[in-house]
Amino acid sequence: MRVLVTRHDKIGDFITSLPMCKILKDQTEHKIVMLVSKINYDLASRLDFIDEVIEYTDDVFELSKRIREKNIDVSISGYIENKLGIALIIAGVKKRIAPATKIAQIFFNDTLKQRRSEVKKTEWQYNLDLVKHFDENLKLDFQRPLLDTKKKRENITMFHVGSGGSSDGNLSLDDYLKLAKIASEKSEVVFTFGPDDIEDKEYIKKHLDFEANIRDDFKSIWDLTNFISTSKIFISTSTGPMHLAGLTNTKTVSFFGANLFASAKRWSTISDIELQNNFEVPADYSNELYQDIQKTLLSKIS
Repeated sequence: MRVLVTRHDKIGDFITSLPMCKILKDQTEHKIVMLVSKINYDLASRLDFIDEVIEYTDDVFELSKRIREKNIDVSISGYIENKLGIALIIAGVKKRIAPATKIAQIFFNDTLKQRRSEVKKTEWQYNLDLVKHFDENLKLDFQRPLLDTKKKRENITMFHVGSGGSSDGNLSLDDYLKLAKIASEKSEVVFTFGPDDIEDKEYIKKHLDFEANIRDDFKSIWDLTNFISTSKIFISTSTGPMHLAGLTNTKTVSFFGANLFASAKRWSTISDIELQNNFEVPADYSNELYQDIQKTLLSKIS
């Protein structure tokens, strides 16, 4: 059987769907195809538990053509919208599994009520419920890391201060600098930046008064993921790079929004729980919270 797993939105959302692919690959003889957005295509193509990858396009007829070429028997979708549903139907996918949510559910013929807004579990655990719905004999556990880059971990404390607009909770840049200065006394410090983090990068560079490296030269998500996997600990808000750290089972200190939907209860990484240090950070967070974060970081790098 050829199974299509679809998750064609942002980096973090894509990674929350990877345990589905891993479980299907390890426990079945099915061919695993994944539909992803352009930004995730290269990384998905390099994962050994995904057999083939389709790049998403907004052109419904082109998308349906790409799907039809893969001779898909069943699709499992963690995120749905109308164009995807229509394309799957046109492509002749007979069994289309999805959450029973949004108007788009009318295009899927095997839906599961999940009520994700209640946040009773993480996003990746909700996705695993879909794969269990597909095959009740599957065991919902998987070995970590999902991606072993074979890189040696160095005594590097890595900070990613930007969010790309995808986070509801974060520290101020000045507090990141304070944390990094303290960390620099015990380890090498590296700040990483993406293409949308230009202002944050310039602020950090201007206010550095200690030794730290600035990295913004990553050619791809694969390149960034490999670099993250060399660090001892990765500090960031809840954004794509945090989930890349989770993919490689890197120790994290992560900042989440203070509301339930944006919290760690929903968006924590797929890494081992003991490697996660998650904090809810309201917009007007207190010095006491900062001190708690600083104490935690120091305990992890000492």
